[in-house]
Amino acid sequence: MTTAVFDHPGLLYHDAGEYLRATTGFVRAAAAAGDAVLVAVPGPNLTLLREALADLADVVTFADMTVAGRNPGRIIPGVLLAFAARYAGRRVSIIGEPIWPARSDVEYPACATHEALINVVFGGFDAAILCPYDALNLTPERLHDAWRTHPEMITSGQRRPSPWFTDPLGTAATFNQPLPEVPVHASAISYADAVALKAVRRFVGSHAVEAGLSADRADDLVVAVNELAENTIRHTPAGGVVSLWREDEYLACQIDDHGTIADPLAGRIPQAPHTEGGRGLLLAHHYCDLVRIHTTPDGTSIRLHMS
Repeated sequence: MTTAVFDHPGLLYHDAGEYLRATTGFVRAAAAAGDAVLVAVPGPNLTLLREALADLADVVTFADMTVAGRNPGRIIPGVLLAFAARYAGRRVSIIGEPIWPARSDVEYPACATHEALINVVFGGFDAAILCPYDALNLTPERLHDAWRTHPEMITSGQRRPSPWFTDPLGTAATFNQPLPEVPVHASAISYADAVALKAVRRFVGSHAVEAGLSADRADDLVVAVNELAENTIRHTPAGGVVSLWREDEYLACQIDDHGTIADPLAGRIPQAPHTEGGRGLLLAHHYCDLVRIHTTPDGTSIRLHMS
């Protein structure tokens, strides 16, 4: 019986040639070893790798990370764990590129949290996840975070231990950052019990449609907010507040309450079919384009974004 080994290196690349040498070498070695292989990278890099690995198209799964991982909180449950479950009992090798230069400052803390938590979620898996970083176009701060969230880094063709990698849960906690203030023009509704949830659903649905969401997308937001508001009622005595407003190309919706999210993996691990509760954040990640969370002993704010 083989021992499960998890490997999570980062890759700093400076041009397409360096990117292709490292990533195609990783994929070809994994395929030759019989691993199940997933390549989940942003569109332009996905095109490069599809072309370079055309001869392995029947054994490699490709995904556009700008779609599959648009919400960073969806990547672990919806991309990585889903792929590993599909090939249960087999080693999986994955290229995952969740951070690229166009990621906004609003998205970034969720991206970095994701990278830190991979180390916790996959600790017992027989898997390798290689995470490329554009060393020319990402900021020095984001490149430093790559060193903080990966035990080892591949740079200039050399693999070396990261001197800044420490406890991944502690690192993830540093990205639990306060959210920008809810704007004064936001619409809001309070709720304190299950009876009030009907009004909350009506409020969210009508404002979502007025803001321009399709009926299906409005329904998705209603489901996500309803699940999170139910969590408030289930776990806190004081109820909560739902706020909605337009923000650039997004409709933003924030749920505030006095509860605390104690589990940093909440919403990242799919629940067993017959488990009670625990699906609110998971559904929010599934339906929304971005989920930002700030939790303290005094309360929690969860901000949902729908394009």
